Formats: sequence, C-alpha cells, structure tokens
Amino acid sequence: MRKTKYLIVGSSHAALEALRAIRQVDGDGAMAMLTRDAHLPYSPTILPYVVSGRSPASRVLLRDEKFFAENGCTFVPNATATALDANARTVALASGETWYYEKLLIATGAAPAIPPIPGLENVRFHVLRSLEDAQALRASMQGARRAVVLGAGLVGLHAAENLAEAGLVVSVVEMQDHVLAGYFDATASTRIEAAFRDHGVTLHLGRKAVGIEGAGESCTVRLDDGTGIEADLLLVAVGVKPAVEWLAGSGIAINKGVLVDDALRTNLPDIWAAGDVAEARDFHTGSPSLIGIIPTAVEQGRIAGMGMAGDSYLKPYAGGVPVNTFRFFGRVALSIGKTTEGGAEIAEHEAQGYRRAVLAEGRLIGFSSVDEPFDVGVMGELIRRRVDLSGCRESFLARPLETGRRLMSEGWR
Repeated sequence: MRKTKYLIVGSSHAALEALRAIRQVDGDGAMAMLTRDAHLPYSPTILPYVVSGRSPASRVLLRDEKFFAENGCTFVPNATATALDANARTVALASGETWYYEKLLIATGAAPAIPPIPGLENVRFHVLRSLEDAQALRASMQGARRAVVLGAGLVGLHAAENLAEAGLVVSVVEMQDHVLAGYFDATASTRIEAAFRDHGVTLHLGRKAVGIEGAGESCTVRLDDGTGIEADLLLVAVGVKPAVEWLAGSGIAINKGVLVDDALRTNLPDIWAAGDVAEARDFHTGSPSLIGIIPTAVEQGRIAGMGMAGDSYLKPYAGGVPVNTFRFFGRVALSIGKTTEGGAEIAEHEAQGYRRAVLAEGRLIGFSSVDEPFDVGVMGELIRRRVDLSGCRESFLARPLETGRRLMSEGWR
C-alpha cells in the first residue's frame, strides 16, 4: 500500500488548481495525483485541434514532469480508480494497487454518455473525450468519405466542422429543434446552423436515431422519420456523465454527480470533489447543478485545495455561472449565464451580428451573441454582482459593452 497526505484522483483543470492551492499553504505535505490517462495533464477543450491537425498531440499538455517534481507531487498515469473505502481511507486501482490518504479530492471528470440505440454495439463508433479518442478519430478520417455525428452540442459541432473541412460528407443528428440548445436561443442557433449548411453539413434537427444497421466501420443510421443515413465514420457526441461509477458503495452522496457543499466538501470526512464530477451550487437557483466548464472547474479546484490544506482565506463557493465560447468557421458565438430561459425581459438586437440580453428585476442574468464578440468578464461581473441596471437600461441595451465597462469601473473604485 502506498501512502500520501493529499491524494488527488484526476488530472485536469480542477485537480491542477487544487494542487496549486494546497502548495500555497502546505509546501511539504506528501501529495500524489492519479489519472486514468496515459499522458501528462491536458485540456479536453484542445482535442478538436488535435483532430484537425492544427495542434500535434505533443503540444497540448498543461503541465510537464518538471512541474510535478518542483511541486513535490507524485504523478501516476494509467491509474484507474475502481473503489473507495472511506472508513479505511483507501482508493483501489484497476492495477491492484491501493493508496492510503489523509485528504482526498475526487476530480475524475466526466465520461461520454452512450445512448441505448439498438445496433450501436455492433459497429465501431468514436467518442471525443480523451487524447486517444482524438488521435483515433483523426486516423479514421483519413480513409472515410461519409460521417454521421450524433449530437449537436459543442463537441459534436466542433467535430463536424473538422470532418467537413477534411472533405467528408457530414450529417449531424440532433434531438432538439436547434443546435447548441443548452447555450443559445433559436435565433442565435439559426446563424450557426446556416454556417454549417453553407459548408456542406446536413443537419437533421428534431430527429432521433432509433437504430444502427451494419457492422464494423460501415453502417446506416436509421432516424425516427424513417430516413437512413449511410456512414463509414460514426461519432457519438450526445453529452457526458460524471465519472462516479467507481464510488458505488462508498457512502459518498451522489445525485447526477458527487454532491458537495459550498466548501466543495462531500458528505464524508476529509473528502472533497471538484470539476465536472461535482454537483455544486448553481449561482442563479442555489440548487445543486453540474456545470462542466473550465472556469468552474478551476474555481472549484482552488476552493477544494484551500480546504484540504486548511487555508484560512477560504471563501465559500458562490455558485457556478455557465460560460461558453464556440468558434466555428472563423466566427464566434459566446454565452454567459441564463440565456435559454426567459427572464422578466429579453432584449434582442440583430444586424451584422446578433446579441441577446436576459434581465430579471432590472438585473442581468444572461447575455449571448453570435458574430458580435463581447467582454465575458464584464458581463460575468454584472451577473455575479447583481448590478441594478434600471437607471441605465436603455444605454446598456444599446451599448452593452461600453456601459458594462463603465459600471464596473465605477463599482471597483
């Protein structure tokens, strides 16, 4: 059995930020970071660039071996956690090895969700969550002609863009009636959809795959309206689910993800969770929520690390605010906060670009745009500080960036 004071299971943004926060308080405590990946830490957001070939796999790493040596952290790749015994304070690995901890951070992230489509088990399909996934998808693109992507979220559309630019005939199947439905309203999505169609991508919106016919690489995807789409490359990108299976029977409270309080602590002593695996406070509702984005993972990792090290400067987690940036065909779409749910007032402006402000009781709760970039930091501060815009409503709606910066400047004095 191997022993350590701080055990971090996972190696992406939440885990790395927790490491940094711990070392700011405790420079000597033994620490180990376990990851199921075979590589040094990397960001899943860079994977589309590996698929496209814009970034070689060797250049996507977040940290190198020197970083772990300098921070006194044992980095263990190919270490898949299979069980947690909270009473014995041990984590068991698929290799048969066991680690004893004094403080534990669960930062195992999320894994691709696989839909129960009849026949899917008989064909070779791709997902896009790991570096190996990206490399496998890129390799399969070389000999493929027709691709089907199941899901029109961020991962699915990033992949569809890469596949189309590689010369494949691409079809995207999405159950919702518009793309990126979790981030953008229908009007914003229309602009994004037009760009994909202009680049030859066929969108099957409001449709569901009900069966997969074939075996191996080649298959026919059958939709609920009877349409059959032939493919020799199939990508499943219908979403992700927190990686919590290994916690079964451990006593850790789990809903969709690991439930945590405002210090990112679980229900069990000396165990924290952060990142895509953690179900923490939603800023708008106050209820537990999964918000799988890098800024949230970083903030949660920092708070968890501070708690693990006993940092007296720790402040409670204020709640997650969704932030998304989607770049497509040289264009950009941005969203922050509640942009797909109605507030007391929704103000839209459409010209060369499109923007949408969602307000409730005179305060901004969401902002999004397509082809009209804005300062996400400023809009985020207006949302988090619940700035009353009643006195400058018209100027804000007419000139949101200018007005927002002025308000922030006045507020920071």
